[in-house]
Amino acid sequence: MTEKNWPELFFNYLIVERGYSEKTKIAYKNDLTHFLDFLKKSGDADYLLIDHLDVRTYLGELYDKQYSRNSVGRKVASLRSFYQFLLKNEQIEENPFSYVHLKKKQQRLPRFFYEKEMTALFDSAQGDKPLELRNRALLEILYGTGIRLSECATLTIERVDFSMSTLFITGKGGKDRYVPFGSFASDTVADYLENGRKPLMEKYGKDHQYIFVNHRGDPITPKGIEYVLNQLIKKSSLSSDIHPHMLRHTFATHLLNNGADMRTVQELLGHANLSTTQIYAHVTRESLQKNYRTFHPRA
Repeated sequence: MTEKNWPELFFNYLIVERGYSEKTKIAYKNDLTHFLDFLKKSGDADYLLIDHLDVRTYLGELYDKQYSRNSVGRKVASLRSFYQFLLKNEQIEENPFSYVHLKKKQQRLPRFFYEKEMTALFDSAQGDKPLELRNRALLEILYGTGIRLSECATLTIERVDFSMSTLFITGKGGKDRYVPFGSFASDTVADYLENGRKPLMEKYGKDHQYIFVNHRGDPITPKGIEYVLNQLIKKSSLSSDIHPHMLRHTFATHLLNNGADMRTVQELLGHANLSTTQIYAHVTRESLQKNYRTFHPRA
């Protein structure tokens, strides 16, 4: 087996054994290609022979070219995985990226909506036209389940169980999970399917199982959902753009602030690690004030 085959074997490993998406594979491929180009320019193109000095030189170049901390961290993570793959396959004796530890950036709290802001957002989605019914159903599903935009866009009719009030979601890495939804989402989605989606599908002669459609009856894209949300923001009294994950952040924040168990929220969000869910374990200003008034003797 020739050495030049190892990168390609690594990319196949990411898809087949690790269950990564094609998009993630491309990101790893870009990071590895960037590093291999650096080695060629430095006069040593053999990636099997690099040591810690080569790694430090590479990091120095990244910082000299003013790559962001996040970009450097992602490249290091990709290369650490690649060399760990080579180590397991006995192509090298030590992972040269094992001892690279970047200083962690201070983590920002996720942006989310307060309950009054969610009320204003729902008020902006009123109406009986097909697309207005769709917009409200989108809001109810995204806020009521916390699913990702990509998961929402690919949601199909057979994956919605109205009798059990659950969605069957295939998330990152092909991992399946069941997510419950409440009566608001149930009623709104049922109304949209009958009076919004059905007329659009019949008008344009479409036949597919995707629940959320655009103005021509075709499956809506994640970018399309983001556009819809930002249009609703403009109609509401709110002033900022909606980040694609903002309703997901709001879902998790409201659950935890109302007493939900961290493990439950982890399962609902489809997080592989609890540490990812813990970024939502902040408290709102209302919660701070309520607890202060309740427990402090001089409040």
